[in-house]
Amino acid sequence: MKGTSAFGWQTSLADLSLILFMLSAAALHRQPPARPQEQRIERPQPRTSVHPAASPPARPAPRSEPLAVYEATAGAPPLDVWLEQQAIDPRQQLTIIARYGPAPGSRDAALGSAVRLLGEAGVAGASARLVVEPGSGPVRVVLAYDRPA
Repeated sequence: MKGTSAFGWQTSLADLSLILFMLSAAALHRQPPARPQEQRIERPQPRTSVHPAASPPARPAPRSEPLAVYEATAGAPPLDVWLEQQAIDPRQQLTIIARYGPAPGSRDAALGSAVRLLGEAGVAGASARLVVEPGSGPVRVVLAYDRPA
Protein backbone atom coordinates (compact mmCIF):
# COMPACT_ATOMS: atom_id res chain seq x y z
CA MET A 1 0.00 0.00 0.00
CA LYS A 2 1.27 3.39 -0.90
CA GLY A 3 1.05 6.12 1.74
CA THR A 4 0.47 9.72 0.82
CA SER A 5 3.02 12.26 1.84
CA ALA A 6 2.12 15.74 3.01
CA PHE A 7 5.33 17.09 1.47
CA GLY A 8 5.76 16.95 -2.25
CA TRP A 9 8.23 18.26 -4.76
CA GLN A 10 6.56 21.66 -4.62
CA THR A 11 7.50 22.12 -0.97
CA SER A 12 11.11 21.14 -1.63
CA LEU A 13 11.28 23.59 -4.53
CA ALA A 14 9.79 26.36 -2.37
CA ASP A 15 12.39 25.66 0.35
CA LEU A 16 15.25 25.85 -2.16
CA SER A 17 13.85 29.07 -3.61
CA LEU A 18 13.66 30.63 -0.15
CA ILE A 19 17.27 29.61 0.59
CA LEU A 20 18.44 31.12 -2.70
CA PHE A 21 16.58 34.35 -1.93
CA MET A 22 18.17 34.62 1.55
CA LEU A 23 21.67 34.03 0.14
CA SER A 24 21.14 36.65 -2.56
CA ALA A 25 19.83 39.19 -0.04
CA ALA A 26 22.80 38.58 2.27
CA ALA A 27 25.27 39.03 -0.61
CA LEU A 28 23.62 42.30 -1.69
CA HIS A 29 23.63 43.59 1.89
CA ARG A 30 27.45 43.30 2.09
CA GLN A 31 28.06 45.39 -1.04
CA PRO A 32 28.79 49.12 -0.68
CA PRO A 33 25.97 51.38 -1.81
CA ALA A 34 26.20 52.56 -5.38
CA ARG A 35 26.99 56.23 -5.87
CA PRO A 36 24.78 58.16 -8.26
CA GLN A 37 26.42 58.97 -11.55
CA GLU A 38 27.43 62.57 -12.08
CA GLN A 39 25.75 64.19 -15.01
CA ARG A 40 28.03 66.55 -16.84
CA ILE A 41 27.08 68.95 -19.53
CA GLU A 42 29.85 69.08 -22.06
CA ARG A 43 30.32 72.45 -23.62
CA PRO A 44 32.11 72.68 -26.92
CA GLN A 45 35.60 74.09 -26.61
CA PRO A 46 36.72 76.74 -29.05
CA ARG A 47 39.17 75.40 -31.57
CA THR A 48 42.67 76.65 -31.02
CA SER A 49 46.01 75.54 -32.30
CA VAL A 50 47.30 74.80 -28.78
CA HIS A 51 45.45 72.17 -26.75
CA PRO A 52 45.95 72.22 -22.98
CA ALA A 53 46.98 68.93 -21.42
CA ALA A 54 43.98 67.10 -20.07
CA SER A 55 44.43 66.08 -16.46
CA PRO A 56 42.77 62.93 -15.18
CA PRO A 57 39.77 63.45 -12.91
CA ALA A 58 40.58 63.60 -9.22
CA ARG A 59 39.78 60.43 -7.35
CA PRO A 60 39.79 59.99 -3.59
CA ALA A 61 42.82 58.27 -2.15
CA PRO A 62 42.26 54.60 -1.38
CA ARG A 63 41.74 53.65 2.24
CA SER A 64 41.76 50.17 3.68
CA GLU A 65 41.53 48.74 7.16
CA PRO A 66 44.48 49.95 9.27
CA LEU A 67 47.11 47.46 10.36
CA ALA A 68 48.52 49.68 13.10
CA VAL A 69 47.48 53.05 14.53
CA TYR A 70 49.70 55.52 16.38
CA GLU A 71 48.16 58.41 18.30
CA ALA A 72 50.32 61.39 19.15
CA THR A 73 49.33 61.70 22.80
CA ALA A 74 51.31 62.63 25.91
CA GLY A 75 52.43 59.08 26.86
CA ALA A 76 53.10 57.81 23.35
CA PRO A 77 56.61 56.75 22.30
CA PRO A 78 58.34 58.71 19.55
CA LEU A 79 57.10 57.91 16.06
CA ASP A 80 60.44 56.49 14.89
CA VAL A 81 60.41 53.97 17.77
CA TRP A 82 56.85 52.97 16.88
CA LEU A 83 57.80 52.56 13.22
CA GLU A 84 60.72 50.29 14.14
CA GLN A 85 58.24 47.96 15.88
CA GLN A 86 56.09 47.57 12.75
CA ALA A 87 56.62 44.99 10.04
CA ILE A 88 57.01 47.29 7.04
CA ASP A 89 55.90 46.03 3.64
CA PRO A 90 56.41 47.95 0.38
CA ARG A 91 52.67 47.69 -0.32
CA GLN A 92 51.85 49.62 2.86
CA GLN A 93 51.18 53.35 3.05
CA LEU A 94 51.81 55.53 6.09
CA THR A 95 49.08 58.16 6.49
CA ILE A 96 49.20 61.05 8.96
CA ILE A 97 45.69 62.27 9.79
CA ALA A 98 45.36 65.61 11.57
CA ARG A 99 41.96 66.93 12.59
CA TYR A 100 41.07 70.50 13.46
CA GLY A 101 38.13 72.19 15.13
CA PRO A 102 36.24 75.43 14.49
CA ALA A 103 38.55 77.58 16.68
CA PRO A 104 40.70 80.13 14.85
CA GLY A 105 44.19 78.79 14.24
CA SER A 106 43.27 75.17 14.96
CA ARG A 107 43.87 74.16 11.35
CA ASP A 108 47.37 75.66 11.40
CA ALA A 109 48.11 73.91 14.71
CA ALA A 110 46.90 70.56 13.32
CA LEU A 111 48.97 71.05 10.18
CA GLY A 112 52.02 71.90 12.32
CA SER A 113 51.62 68.70 14.33
CA ALA A 114 51.24 66.69 11.14
CA VAL A 115 54.36 68.24 9.61
CA ARG A 116 56.31 67.47 12.80
CA LEU A 117 55.27 63.82 12.60
CA LEU A 118 56.10 63.80 8.89
CA GLY A 119 59.62 64.91 9.78
CA GLU A 120 59.91 62.14 12.38
CA ALA A 121 58.74 59.60 9.81
CA GLY A 122 61.30 60.94 7.34
CA VAL A 123 64.09 60.49 9.89
CA ALA A 124 62.95 56.88 10.29
CA GLY A 125 63.15 56.44 6.49
CA ALA A 126 59.40 56.33 5.83
CA SER A 127 57.40 58.55 3.50
CA ALA A 128 53.84 59.43 4.37
CA ARG A 129 50.83 61.21 3.00
CA LEU A 130 49.16 63.98 5.00
CA VAL A 131 45.41 64.26 5.52
CA VAL A 132 44.14 67.38 7.29
CA GLU A 133 40.40 67.33 7.85
CA PRO A 134 37.75 68.83 10.11
CA GLY A 135 37.05 66.85 13.26
CA SER A 136 38.35 66.25 16.73
CA GLY A 137 40.93 64.04 18.37
CA PRO A 138 44.67 63.67 18.41
CA VAL A 139 46.86 63.37 15.35
CA ARG A 140 46.92 59.76 14.15
CA VAL A 141 49.41 57.86 12.06
CA VAL A 142 47.89 54.89 10.27
CA LEU A 143 49.76 52.07 8.58
CA ALA A 144 47.61 50.23 6.02
CA TYR A 145 47.70 48.59 2.60
CA ASP A 146 46.71 51.85 0.88
CA ARG A 147 49.62 52.36 -1.49
CA PRO A 148 48.37 53.46 -4.90
CA ALA A 149 49.09 51.10 -7.77
